[in-house]
Amino acid sequence: MRASNVTVRRRLFAALIVGTAIFLALAVRLAYVQIWLGPELSDKAEDSWRRDIPVTAKRGEILDRNGAQLAYNISSPTVMAIPAQIQDPEATAAKLAAALDASRETIYKQLTTRASSAYIKPAGRKITQEKAREIRDMKLPGIVVTEDNKRYYPFGSLAAHVLGFTGIDNQGLTGIELKYNRTLTGIGGSISYLADAAGKSMPGSTDEYKKPLDGLNLQLTIDSNIQAIMERELDQAMLKYQPNHVIAIAMDPNNGEILAMGSRPGYEPGNYKAYPVENYNRNLPIWMTYEPGSTFKIITLAAALEEKKVNLTEGFFDPGAIEVAGARLRCWKRGGHGSETFLQVVENSCNPGFVVMGQRLGKEKLFEYIYNFGFGKKTGIDLGGEENGIMFKPSRVGPVELATTSFGQGVSVTPIQQITAVSAAVNGGKLFKPHVAKAWFNPDTGALVDEMKPELVRQVISEATSKQVRETLESVVANGTGRNAFIDGYRVGGKTGTAQKVVNGRYSASEHIVSFIGFAPADDPKVVVYAAVDNPQGIQFGGLVAAPLVKGIMEDTLRYMKVPPRKDQMDRKYVYGDTKIVEVPNLVGMSITDIYESMNMNFQLAKSGTGGTVISQVPKAGTRVEQGSTIRIYLSEASPPGGGKPQAQ
Repeated sequence: MRASNVTVRRRLFAALIVGTAIFLALAVRLAYVQIWLGPELSDKAEDSWRRDIPVTAKRGEILDRNGAQLAYNISSPTVMAIPAQIQDPEATAAKLAAALDASRETIYKQLTTRASSAYIKPAGRKITQEKAREIRDMKLPGIVVTEDNKRYYPFGSLAAHVLGFTGIDNQGLTGIELKYNRTLTGIGGSISYLADAAGKSMPGSTDEYKKPLDGLNLQLTIDSNIQAIMERELDQAMLKYQPNHVIAIAMDPNNGEILAMGSRPGYEPGNYKAYPVENYNRNLPIWMTYEPGSTFKIITLAAALEEKKVNLTEGFFDPGAIEVAGARLRCWKRGGHGSETFLQVVENSCNPGFVVMGQRLGKEKLFEYIYNFGFGKKTGIDLGGEENGIMFKPSRVGPVELATTSFGQGVSVTPIQQITAVSAAVNGGKLFKPHVAKAWFNPDTGALVDEMKPELVRQVISEATSKQVRETLESVVANGTGRNAFIDGYRVGGKTGTAQKVVNGRYSASEHIVSFIGFAPADDPKVVVYAAVDNPQGIQFGGLVAAPLVKGIMEDTLRYMKVPPRKDQMDRKYVYGDTKIVEVPNLVGMSITDIYESMNMNFQLAKSGTGGTVISQVPKAGTRVEQGSTIRIYLSEASPPGGGKPQAQ
């Protein structure tokens, strides 16, 4: 009996020890969980209970080089649903459908989806402030109007193909909006609340707001004023010539910055769906490939001068065609240009003369320069959709291919390649990578975050050769096929181009792409402008269609840029039908009789006032105007200011 009691006591004692140990272990575990792990577990629990309503970050603005806003955001609220908090989905769907003018069935499906939150779309996305206020006033359980924004392009279609556009979720779809989408987008924020297992808001819980991080503002190299000048001229060309399309690019040749880029037909980024898809899904200045024609001769000229294969004063005879390996390659002028110098070969855009330049260079050397000028591969401009162009494979270049390449036939280039290469030919021989992005700025402080520096690809030709190219191309505008790009008071250089289009694998006799590339001032280029017109109706010569287009862009651009006129401009060669530019004489102090006796008939006279003496005139003396322009003189009996006769001219 005693033994039995001892055993029981031992067992009870052991049980007590074990129980105490378990209790102590549980106490330690509880303390560990509550004191050590408590905050972490509490945070995890709260995270599992917390629901987020996204708040969209403001997309970064896009500015031109002077700070003008080209794309920014406007407030555009969005309706969201928290399905677990909706008490009567059918009634809620009916009210929202009526307010948003949308399908009740579609909204009902979105209200009953198995998700913590859902957009009411498309009708509830990016609504007006008035509509947002109306829906908030309904106080519908489970319906939230959250802050959102949409893209706005204040200048409509200006620079549309460069800017591109965004989708419903503010994501970039084309152009700069797509290229720099990640940096422009920013990081979204949220409004969060605590919800139970059923998704309903917990009593006493407070909302937490996580501020979004807005995207950076992007400054472009584009100048909206030059862009507007360019697009005005593109619109006029479309009306005048009814082409398939027309493109233009303006570049600073000294750093590769694109000052303007455009094409027609165009579109409005804020309403792109209203236009044919081909209007907005391709940026023609970087996408279009075509035979460049005679503008490509600038590359042959630069290579021949650099390699000293041609002397511009050397004589050449053009009979109208040249025989190469059994092929007869004709000059554009029927019967040829006859005896001329190689300078006149360039002025006259004489094909046989350029064939000889190509032959003197040889296949390897000519194509070495073509590739060094950037043809046959993408320039790397920071816009999507750029094409490579097409060059002959060296193994397939025979005498005929060498000859046709030398005057721009049989090869395919893009406009951006063409203007980049010619910029290198006239800027001192430096090939720069073209770009449209200039700098990034903090949207809150305006502080500079990053800046894009000019990127020199390579030195292609020497400064001395580049100077020869500039002077030769200035002579083309003053004396040759580029006369219609001549701007009085400015030294302009350039080259025309007229190329037959390839239609169904053959050269078309009736369809052409005409082009012109010009730069000014010729002694120190500040801007290069390239334009191409696809299949203009009626006139189909680059000198008659594209040269005036470039002149219109360049003349206003030079004045806008405050580039001073040059005193040493090369005199223009006038031909039959040209209107001469003449200087207005000083008529102040003269009598009507004196004027008619001494003044030639370069001008028309219009009189204002009474009396016998001219006291003022418009335009003022020394102004250069077209021959036949009207001078308005103001008459009085009084002596002119300062008195006396006019100064000697």
